[in-house]
Amino acid sequence: MENPTSTLPDLRAEGDPMADRVVGELLDSGELDHANQVLHGLRHNDQLVPEDLPDVLRTFLLETHPLPAWVDHDRVARVHAFFRHDGVHAVSALSLAGLVGCYAVPVGAKLLRTTHRLDHPHRRLSETTQFMLHLMAEDALGPHGDLIPTIQKVRLIHAAVRQLVLRDGHWDVEQDGVPICQDDLLGATLIFSVTVLDGMDRMGVHCPPDVAEDYYYVWRVVGVLLGLRADVIPETLAEGRQLWQTMALRYQGPSSDGVELTGALLDFYHDLTPLGARGAVPAMLRRMIGPQVADWMAVPAGHWEKAIAHAVKVEERLHDAEEHHRLARRVLDQVGRVLLKAEARRITHGQSTEFDIPATLCPVTTPDLPPARDGHTG
Repeated sequence: MENPTSTLPDLRAEGDPMADRVVGELLDSGELDHANQVLHGLRHNDQLVPEDLPDVLRTFLLETHPLPAWVDHDRVARVHAFFRHDGVHAVSALSLAGLVGCYAVPVGAKLLRTTHRLDHPHRRLSETTQFMLHLMAEDALGPHGDLIPTIQKVRLIHAAVRQLVLRDGHWDVEQDGVPICQDDLLGATLIFSVTVLDGMDRMGVHCPPDVAEDYYYVWRVVGVLLGLRADVIPETLAEGRQLWQTMALRYQGPSSDGVELTGALLDFYHDLTPLGARGAVPAMLRRMIGPQVADWMAVPAGHWEKAIAHAVKVEERLHDAEEHHRLARRVLDQVGRVLLKAEARRITHGQSTEFDIPATLCPVTTPDLPPARDGHTG
């Protein structure tokens, strides 16, 4: 594979032509609302594509449903075991280090603030959590999973944001590139794979090399399904980490938009955290993303950082015990699943999250939802 670093400048001018064409036609024909209503019922990988969709959208769903021929299903299946074991840690790292890693890219943060779609932390976290739950499920990409329709909808959401921003006429393509360009998709894929693994490692959860490699591999598959060109994402974790270091130096930095988005995220978690432990989340975030990015994003420092450092040492001891004692592993796996479901219930209020294709750049408001009832996990 050609070294992706040599193609980075060109990737900023390229979007997702296939999805862009679909969304462009839906916007022009006024069929987007109807399409969203029908798509609400498309949730499972083995569902037939509804007949009452616009032809252009139905064709897109049919053509993007098959997995690439190079996908190794055994590797995907092995990652489910990783999620069953460490899923709660992966979601925590992605919901903190992953999102703030995106906010630390000034152009990306500017886009989020421009569209107003993703700067609402409740909706952003609901969508991220729902996506991760589908990704972590057994047979996620097989006939019994729910991930493929979710990926297709997210890809269309990206295309809609791209089209709407370009049609608005206020985005400087020459300066900032095409919104959600191939470069952005590549960076996001690396953030959600490389930096999540690094964030877990800094929290004392050390994945064996083969497990980390498989986790990265699954995100390669997901990135391609989301419209990323397969020829630009590195094949190995080591190559991906090297590329992300290059991209981070090139694109990450301080911005007022990034600070605002990070502040909104921390405020949201602040309201979910028990009163006496509200300094724990920014302390965890600072440890996962490192002091430079944390300072750029105005993540507050405090005495909780010492407590988190101590907790990491405890986690490392527990993780070592878990690896070497079968009974402990079963117990902690079960605890991890309970914690993950509880986190999902808190963020989604026990409601299923809809991935609607936006028709305007107006802010998306999320109404106050009732507390989750027993039996509903989102």
